[in-house]
Amino acid sequence: MRMRSCLAASAMLLAMLGCRDDTTAPTEPARTARLAPVSAASSLAFYQVSAGGQFTCGVTTDSLAYCWGFNIYGSLGTGLNSGPDYCWDETSCSTRPVAVVGGLRFRNLSTGGLYTCGVASARRAYCWGSNSFGQLGDGTTSNRNTPVAVLGGRRFRQVSAGFGHTCGVATDSLAYCWGSNSSGQLGDGTTSNRNTPVPVYGGRHFRQVSAGDYHTCGITIANVTLCWGDNANGQLGDSTKVARRLRPSRVAGGRQFLQLDAGGAHTCAVTTSDRAYCWGLGNFGQLGTGQTSSSFWPRAVAGSLSFRRVTAGSRHTCGETTGNRAYCWGLNGDGQLGKDTGSETCTDAPCSTRPVAVSGGLYFSQVSAGEWHTCGRTASAVAYCWGDDLGGEVGDGTWVDNRVKPTAVLGPS
Repeated sequence: MRMRSCLAASAMLLAMLGCRDDTTAPTEPARTARLAPVSAASSLAFYQVSAGGQFTCGVTTDSLAYCWGFNIYGSLGTGLNSGPDYCWDETSCSTRPVAVVGGLRFRNLSTGGLYTCGVASARRAYCWGSNSFGQLGDGTTSNRNTPVAVLGGRRFRQVSAGFGHTCGVATDSLAYCWGSNSSGQLGDGTTSNRNTPVPVYGGRHFRQVSAGDYHTCGITIANVTLCWGDNANGQLGDSTKVARRLRPSRVAGGRQFLQLDAGGAHTCAVTTSDRAYCWGLGNFGQLGTGQTSSSFWPRAVAGSLSFRRVTAGSRHTCGETTGNRAYCWGLNGDGQLGKDTGSETCTDAPCSTRPVAVSGGLYFSQVSAGEWHTCGRTASAVAYCWGDDLGGEVGDGTWVDNRVKPTAVLGPS
């Protein structure tokens, strides 16, 4: 089933499903050795990649940010504007990485549905792209095609971009959110949008937070897992059918999770014993339980794989095992699982309800599930992407229907 038509007109953009990156604990990703500068024609060396809504961004080993794919409302951060359209010239998209202007050095970044936020070297947060709900945190609702500082002067360890809201963990471990709040996803006890950061209710100290489409989850430094916002599909995992929570609510089951990621309408996490669990909407098998049913509490991902991290996209999920192999499950209509899943269908679309190994036998140090595509970084700092490529988000210099196998991201043109 093809859903990319939602990018064809601006009236449909608000219906787009957001996308998540691999949101790990708020520490700087393990860096490979600093590499010598590469020529414009050669591949870039990445220590983090983040797949968003038909675009991708990444941070190189020398801490510079690059983006590729659709340039909707300045989502690539190149200083150029573009409205919603298919890839047709250098302003509407880029099929190869382009440098984010400004020369900021980044520790980590996170792509949302139509925008990106990141933590720069001085631990200040910057964002660019769509700003309809104030998700850039600069005190306005104006779109920005270059990075703007998040107001408030706080220093952050980690930020996470959702569909229309952003959350982050400050250096004092307190969580802050800003942007859309229609379902209480900011966790401040209200449903009022905020164009600057507001503290999450309760004053808890967090190791990590992750912004989904309309919900947010986080893990405290005491390993308590909490979620807030929309709960129509059980994505808060608190075993209730309450439609929404305006304040953090504890995830049921009492398991200790080390890392989690909030997706479109589901959430997945990894326990201290390397087991993956998911909860929320499961209609495309994105919970990985072998079924297409939803769940209001955490359920174990099928199989005996041991995971280091998981990343939840709109309707699919991926993870890296402790042996650095990538596995994916859920919707596969565009090849976002990195493998032809054969005849299995969910809601009349190709899918896998259990983890399947990403083709190619590559060893991945990090993967990121976007809306209809997935990207990953190998131990040798090479970025690969697979899945939908209509906007050039695979980064191989083309825009094609899809890529069902990992394809190396090229260097700048």
